[in-house]
Amino acid sequence: MFKKAVEAKSHQRLSGADRKKLRRTVRNRLPLLTDELLDAILPPKVEITLSKFQNRVHVYSIEGGCPMFFDIDGRGTEIFPTVFALWEAPEMLPSFMLKGGEVSRYVLGGADLMFPGIWIPSQGFPSFSAGEIWAVQVPGNPAPIAVGCTTMSSEEALKAGLRGKALRITHYYRDFLWESAEGHYVPNAGFMENVVMEDPSYLASGSVEEISDSSAGPQTSTEIEDESGDVNNIGPSTSVTDAKNDTEEHLVGSMNEMNLTDDVSANEANADKQNILSPEEVDALLDQCLLQALHTTLKEKDLPIPGSTLWANHVLPCRPSGLTLDIKKSSHKKLSKWLQSKASTGMISVKEDKHKKEIILISVNRSHPDYKSFKPEKKKAEISESPGERSTAQPQSEKMLEIIEVYKPSIHNSAIFASVGEDKGNLYTASEATDVVFRYIEKENLVKPTNKTMVVLDAILCDSLFKGAIKKGSAYPSEIHKKDVGSTFVGRMQPHHVVMRGGGEPVVRKGAIKPVQIMTERRQGNKKVTKVTGMETFLIEPDLFGSELQKKFACSTSVGELPGKKGYEVLIQGGVFDNLARYMVEHYGVPKRFIEVLDKTRK
Repeated sequence: MFKKAVEAKSHQRLSGADRKKLRRTVRNRLPLLTDELLDAILPPKVEITLSKFQNRVHVYSIEGGCPMFFDIDGRGTEIFPTVFALWEAPEMLPSFMLKGGEVSRYVLGGADLMFPGIWIPSQGFPSFSAGEIWAVQVPGNPAPIAVGCTTMSSEEALKAGLRGKALRITHYYRDFLWESAEGHYVPNAGFMENVVMEDPSYLASGSVEEISDSSAGPQTSTEIEDESGDVNNIGPSTSVTDAKNDTEEHLVGSMNEMNLTDDVSANEANADKQNILSPEEVDALLDQCLLQALHTTLKEKDLPIPGSTLWANHVLPCRPSGLTLDIKKSSHKKLSKWLQSKASTGMISVKEDKHKKEIILISVNRSHPDYKSFKPEKKKAEISESPGERSTAQPQSEKMLEIIEVYKPSIHNSAIFASVGEDKGNLYTASEATDVVFRYIEKENLVKPTNKTMVVLDAILCDSLFKGAIKKGSAYPSEIHKKDVGSTFVGRMQPHHVVMRGGGEPVVRKGAIKPVQIMTERRQGNKKVTKVTGMETFLIEPDLFGSELQKKFACSTSVGELPGKKGYEVLIQGGVFDNLARYMVEHYGVPKRFIEVLDKTRK
């Protein structure tokens, strides 16, 4: 689920009603979770942020802190706790205990948990149903390392001889979700103080450390190897020692290469740094994050913007790594008062929405001395791939398809590009073209003073947007809403598209992208044939494509030139339009929106 980095599309703060709904959903999903444990994970007075990712996953985080729950489908039916939440309240879920350290290497590498890697206690195999949420633990350590859902019931597992996949892992320690909040986690001292990590070099040496109570705990690696003899043979993993008094045991475990001690000390240092910040220092940090956001992420087209959206999507992401940004610890105490104080300096202008009871950022004075003197921090460059990774990924990308819709200035709006110093002969994406027109609006100061959501049309901007599109006798508009400027401006440009496959040269074509057309029809003798046209748009060679389909579907194919048109048609014997469309999406990377399917054989 989180093996690869996925960017969040948006961040937003949950309202009070949404927070209550989240708590109800979590309680229904996790029967063992009590109100006390839920309050420890999601404190009632702490703000909760919802991050929506491109793979439809919703992540619920403590604002400025760690993700605590994630929803796979975004509908609330597949919600799971994160390892951070499990570290705060491990008793909220039942857990499978691994036989030893070697199994955890596979789990922490992103593999699902198999039945042979699970330690069976003396009281017998636990009972569970298919689709239940379970955690994964290593022997002797109370901190779970992964969470997932069962693939079958315990009865089915016993019938199968405890073979096969036991748990489909959805999130594990050190995956992307964990890495995204690594600098914000401060362990619960009462729970994590007894967790002592062993030296990873010691684990790698292959030594065996016996467990004090072998009858109640997992077996050593030697014992397991005699019984199973497969890849689930386990190395050392635990040691149980006496505590400071006789009635308490301190758990000493290892999670294989988890340097938790280092992380804990680093996070505690960050927490201490945050705790000692004075209100004046928090004020300075707030101003720094705001200026960073105004320079880097907040564009003119985003205005006006609600204060909560500004805070969640722009200010919070600009905070220094490892620091929690809490408006309540500043001298302003409230977001509205802070923004109003910045408005009093003249750097921004705000107004209060009396209906929604929320502060709105209307405009930014980019000529303000504070804005001009601030130097934004540059984002760190991504780490380049190692030669091994590059060589491995190259064969997979040979048939990768990249399509970019671009636009060329037309006679209508070329004056806008010339006015801001842009080349009229270049190609621009929709976002780049929108930035150009808003740069012109800012340059000419065309935002309506009494209503910052409206743009006043001067002669040049009015011609670029509406000349030739207004019926004769109708009056030209004098103003336009900000949200309509970009789409109207791009619609007046000449559409082009750039297509590139693998590492080949990009091909630029004029006009909008023409979709692939797949049509199935009947011929004489009630036989079905499938026709494909338009594959050249996506750099697919018709002759090679026909030969490939002949082998793929074990049928005869032919390639012919279209009559009176440019292009070719591939004819396949049989009604294979569904499989063909799926094959073009999966194998050639053609987006679904550019495939048109027509079945003429249906009555």
